[in-house]
Amino acid sequence: MGFGLPQRRVRPPALLALAQAGDIEARNQLIDDFTPFVLKVASQSAGRYLTPGQDEEISVALLAFNEAISAYSEGKGTFLAFARTVISRRLIDHFRHQKSRFQEISLSELEREDSEGYALSAQVDGLAQEQWTTAQDDENRMYEIIELREKLKSYGISLAELPKLSPKHQDARNRSIHIGQLIAGTPPYRGYLEQKKELPLKELAKHPGITRKTLERHRKYIIAVVVILISDLPYLRSFVLDRIRGE
Repeated sequence: MGFGLPQRRVRPPALLALAQAGDIEARNQLIDDFTPFVLKVASQSAGRYLTPGQDEEISVALLAFNEAISAYSEGKGTFLAFARTVISRRLIDHFRHQKSRFQEISLSELEREDSEGYALSAQVDGLAQEQWTTAQDDENRMYEIIELREKLKSYGISLAELPKLSPKHQDARNRSIHIGQLIAGTPPYRGYLEQKKELPLKELAKHPGITRKTLERHRKYIIAVVVILISDLPYLRSFVLDRIRGE
């Protein structure tokens, strides 16, 4: 219920950056993670369900996804949208080369179902986009945690000790967070903390419901709350405020 900050494995946005920097393992991992997305796009382009190991279009699509990894840049929109375009174009070239009936692929063909009832819906596409968005959120949280760790060092607080210092009871946690909000929203208190690296105990103790005992017992936790609230750490700020609701 306190600051639980689990470590996470490397996520797709980071894998993409590593792959573009020449990390072969990262490239292979990214391709493996998004193979369902590649199969979905390839099947849409073919207008039928494609079977791995049997249909040549899958190999073409995977090579196109690999090409998209190398060619992508932020100015080209989202990575998945860019990858979809590259895959579709390479498959169109493939179909034309094979002189197949798929010389021109219309939007209506991309949305239809084939004779076997295979629904060419946006389900896998949506899941892939959700995975990518979630990964970006996780990446941002990771950077915020790193920034928080550096900020807390100036107060003599280790990020690793916060879970143990977090108030165990909901009311005590709420009280500590409210004190943190009071400090963050009161310029003299905030200035004192930033300059002295200590809580303005004397002034805070004048407020109803705030005791010196509470301030001293939860000093590090309160300071951490203030640092999060006054810094550009939106994910962690939301996390802290959720603690008030007991989530």
